[in-house]
Amino acid sequence: MKERNLKYHINWKGAWKEMRNERMKKLKISYDKEFFLKYADGFSKRGKFNDYEFGRKSVEILNNILDHNSEVLEIGSGPGTITIPLARTAKKIVCIEFNELNIKYLNANLKENNLDNVEVINQNWNKINDEEIKNKFDLVYCSHFLWQIEDPVILLKRMENASRKYCAIIQPCGRDDIIKEIFEKVSNQKYTGQFEPDADYFVYIILREWGRLVKLRYFKYTLEMNIEEYLIYVSSFIGKFVTIDVVVKEKIKDYLLEKSENGKFTKIDNAIVMWWAIK
Repeated sequence: MKERNLKYHINWKGAWKEMRNERMKKLKISYDKEFFLKYADGFSKRGKFNDYEFGRKSVEILNNILDHNSEVLEIGSGPGTITIPLARTAKKIVCIEFNELNIKYLNANLKENNLDNVEVINQNWNKINDEEIKNKFDLVYCSHFLWQIEDPVILLKRMENASRKYCAIIQPCGRDDIIKEIFEKVSNQKYTGQFEPDADYFVYIILREWGRLVKLRYFKYTLEMNIEEYLIYVSSFIGKFVTIDVVVKEKIKDYLLEKSENGKFTKIDNAIVMWWAIK
């Protein structure tokens, strides 16, 4: 597709770079050597909650551009949060996933749901040959993936290259107050959006400057976690700014115990689905 030749552009690149640098900081976790294994397990459980609620609602929104003959490319599938409900609708999904732990859970979740129409490719998306995937898919999408990309313009161009009909971006919106409160409590810093997931507005700016007619919808989804699961979830954000050692871990755990209901948390979060046609 062509891009518009505009005299003026919104200068978003500096903000993207600074925000991405914060979100991609290395985690500093010292209280548990198995933290990353436990995080991967929790990631899969969150995706599966309430019969893949996040994925189901995403697919329901996209159903008007999907049918049983649709061939889909998913960039960064994770453990199958969207893959599983989408595979119940689409003819075939090709998943590009670099993390081997995610692939382990994805394959287990596919087997658990008796789905055999998903091809999983263990490769870095940046290493995929664009000519080999050119115009091969009815839908190309990514979810929870934007901050992993240095340049969203390149991502969007490559997505459009691989699609013959549609592209989509699915992204969580905002963090809950408890995570923000804990961050301020253990870091002595004011929370100013250090780990907000919102990257969709950068994509919207780029696509509208290109002249794409972007459709979007928001939805709410529910998550439930116990104290230990929520501790790992919280630490995965705060640990980029503060070393989570045994002392800090106990501070976080005590705070969570105060805020929990019988040792459990039920939280309602928001997400956005953006999609546009490839003409």
